[in-house]
Amino acid sequence: MTERISMGKLAANAYKAMAGLDRFVGASTLPAPLLELVRLRASQINGCVYCVDMHSGDAKRAGESDARLHAVAVWPEAPFFTPQERAALAYTEAATRLAGGDVGDEVWALVHAHFTEEEQAALIVAVATINAWNRIAVSARMVPESFKTQGAPSTT
Repeated sequence: MTERISMGKLAANAYKAMAGLDRFVGASTLPAPLLELVRLRASQINGCVYCVDMHSGDAKRAGESDARLHAVAVWPEAPFFTPQERAALAYTEAATRLAGGDVGDEVWALVHAHFTEEEQAALIVAVATINAWNRIAVSARMVPESFKTQGAPSTT
């Protein structure tokens, strides 16, 4: 994989604006581990290797278990997630896959049951922001940081 363009250099002001959205979400009362799960799931759906690498690493450093990280891709079947996390992951999937329709009332009822109005707003911004980051990173073919530091795997 070869990076197409250096977005950080060429779109520095856009990066700063996106970072402002991330700061807004980070200042909310949404639990940081939940946010990493949301970011990871959206990135998996969008096929963003850069963001999957980043957010799985961030979640791991924050104390997330391997079992839960591996199960994010199959969260509906996994026993590892709380009702609040399930509501957030359901919303993440619905809002990331908008081509299939809008965020349904059933999903929104879950969000409404597990989050305050302020947290609902922050969740909407969190999912919108990670989806935007995914589109930037996928389009630019951003190389994952762990690949840059560890190098290409050996083929022998």
